[in-house]
Amino acid sequence: MIRIDAVWLSTVPLDMRAGTDTALARVVAVFGAAHPHTAYLFANRRANRMKVLVHDGIGFWLAARRLHQGHFVWPAPDSQTKVNLSRPQLDALVLGLPWSRIGEGGIISVV
Repeated sequence: MIRIDAVWLSTVPLDMRAGTDTALARVVAVFGAAHPHTAYLFANRRANRMKVLVHDGIGFWLAARRLHQGHFVWPAPDSQTKVNLSRPQLDALVLGLPWSRIGEGGIISVV
């Protein structure tokens, strides 16, 4: 299990052909630096594919997820460029659920 203490989402679309080095360059451009035990999430323009770059303290892991139907609930790029997510919000996002409704200010509570 990879330890993740913080989760950041980038609203700027990423080309899904990007590898680890390109995703890391985007992390540095958007977030300033890649911090240990932090996950950085990116989606393509249609938001039906997502890549997650995780810094585990030693190296980097790059994972991809694709939805066969529908799309991930992703903020518009014209809003803020980065969003901080909680672990329950990350779990909802990966499943394609409305993650922004989970938490203190949302409607859905995780039991």
